[in-house]
Amino acid sequence: MEAIKRLASQNAVVIYSLSSCCMCHTIKRLFYERGVNPAVYELDEEPKGREMEKALVNMLGRRPAVPAVFIGGRLVGSTDEVMSLHLSGSLVPLLKREGGLWL
Repeated sequence: MEAIKRLASQNAVVIYSLSSCCMCHTIKRLFYERGVNPAVYELDEEPKGREMEKALVNMLGRRPAVPAVFIGGRLVGSTDEVMSLHLSGSLVPLLKREGGLWL
């Protein structure tokens, strides 16, 4: 869990993902289309990816653990939480406030 938090604190936006996950792709695309350049960790390509995924399950309290999005070093959540922020108009202000979006 410490590795998850450490990596999440090193960039304004961090996405933990699986390369074969369609919802992960959707969330990454949402950020890219808004001009955000998130740090993306594909757990199926990381040496300690399984351990990281287990830690994310514990943090989120559910499966699947991905996508898991951190903004400003804090866990925002998965697809539901990110889309809720987006649809309510709160995602862009949050990204600007946390340095993930500069426009």
